[in-house]
Amino acid sequence: MRISASMDSQNSAPPPPPRSTLKLEAIPDLVQRMRAGERRAIAAAVTELEKLSTSAPPLLEALQPYLGKALVVGFTGPPGAGKSTLVNAVIAHVRSLGGTVGVIAVDPSSPISGGAILGDRIRMTAALDDDGVFVRSLASRGYLGGLSPAAVRVIDALDAAGFDLVLLETVGTGQSEMDVAEVADVRVVISAPGLGDDIQAMKSGLLEIADILVVNKGDREGAELTLQQLLGALSIRSMRSHIPVLKTTATTGEGVPELYSAMREVGNKGETGPMSRRRRRARYLIARAAADIVAHRVKQGSGAEIDGLADDVLSGRVSPDAAARKLLGK
Repeated sequence: MRISASMDSQNSAPPPPPRSTLKLEAIPDLVQRMRAGERRAIAAAVTELEKLSTSAPPLLEALQPYLGKALVVGFTGPPGAGKSTLVNAVIAHVRSLGGTVGVIAVDPSSPISGGAILGDRIRMTAALDDDGVFVRSLASRGYLGGLSPAAVRVIDALDAAGFDLVLLETVGTGQSEMDVAEVADVRVVISAPGLGDDIQAMKSGLLEIADILVVNKGDREGAELTLQQLLGALSIRSMRSHIPVLKTTATTGEGVPELYSAMREVGNKGETGPMSRRRRRARYLIARAAADIVAHRVKQGSGAEIDGLADDVLSGRVSPDAAARKLLGK
């Protein structure tokens, strides 16, 4: 597979990585401070990995011996389902059991700065002033899959820092949040009564990636009906009939211990070990990076080849898929 060399290299090259103030010789000390639970060290490492600075590759390499211990659980679902409140309740429960939790809350991007708007982090009150919890909000940066590749690198940082559980909450755009299936060890899909068409969308999309289904806001009218709707949808898909369907009320903690037990059970009986899980996340990163490079070159390219392909697509002589294959040399 190749990208045509006839394209303008200056226009097609992705931007260089941001420079880092972290010196290479300081990385071993930073990693050891992370391992000791120092929050400032964890925050510094997460920042370097999030922005993929010049120090990020050697830092990731230094973290490798400490990876594979944490259970990574993705929380996804339609907007309004109460994902952040439920994450907050899970944090409180895990801490009551003596476990440690790292949280990655993927928020919408600011249209001005491109940074996270921090809505989810504000709602996670259980994490305030608790050394056993680390929360970082990441911007989705326009990724339709609900995640940015930075989330995978931050997972590694929290895993290496020794957190027992890493919770990944996606941005909340409904059916487009499928990337969590490639990243999380356990996928929790959350709904709530009164979401209407969003439940229909779940049946045809998010339902397929769920390891656990949760009806949150279980104290509201219609919660039992929503539960039955999801059970009915699962019964149509006989291969998915084993999926646990639970009801929770995050504001009171009802059902949260059962949810956590289900998360642990699914994680423990998973079909893959830690290395396979990490390999799956690495494949996701490679695929995302390749797609980003190609998309950047297509958008920035001004060469005759891309313009010719664009004209062919516009005229109907060539399909977009065929044009992409030609661009990639396939």
